[in-house]
Amino acid sequence: MTLPSRKPGAIPAATIARLPIYHRVLASFGANGVTTIASEELAAACGVSSAKLRKDLSHLGSFGTRGVGYNVSYLTFQIARELGVSKSRGIVIVGMGNLGRALASYRAFGGRGFHIVGIFDRDHELVGNTIMCGQESFTVKPVGDLPAVVSQSDVKIGVITTPADSAQEIADLMIQAGLVSILNFAPVVLNVPEQVEVRKVDLAVELQILAFHDHRSDLDQNLQEPHIRAEIA
Repeated sequence: MTLPSRKPGAIPAATIARLPIYHRVLASFGANGVTTIASEELAAACGVSSAKLRKDLSHLGSFGTRGVGYNVSYLTFQIARELGVSKSRGIVIVGMGNLGRALASYRAFGGRGFHIVGIFDRDHELVGNTIMCGQESFTVKPVGDLPAVVSQSDVKIGVITTPADSAQEIADLMIQAGLVSILNFAPVVLNVPEQVEVRKVDLAVELQILAFHDHRSDLDQNLQEPHIRAEIA
């Protein structure tokens, strides 16, 4: 397979954030037997304009044929290659509370380029329990076993689903074990070396942002009502 020519320069952060969406939608089209797709149709399914889609993909190379569209399987592969998930990447999850168990049981990991290598907790009542992770069962291991599992397996990413007061200690342990990519669900900012990449997911923050927009909508509506009543009068 001949790879497309690559544009020089870094890919913008906003484009990187949209690439997983493009990959997920393309994979869905491919699973449904779609072989080619027009940029307009793909863009609509991804919730972006066709111009933005084409600009995003231009950072990866030259894709698509005028009048035909994109080859679904080829573009899916190229985006997966750019994301680094053309081959499955191992992850470990620390914190087997409600959130950790729900995340571990997420069935779509395999189809998105990831597989679970190990799950951990420091609670003696949870250690030793078996949890279904997709179609495979894993035994919860003590946190102290994390460095050995990372060193013996092809682990790329650590996921933290612990309470806030434990998250920094777990991050330190992951970094000492050699992990440089961390997904943090704990409601706390982690202090990590510059070379460590941390992505933070705070559900409360997302809800507060939605509440802000809902509140602004209410305010706008309240401001409009007197004007409407005045016009009626």
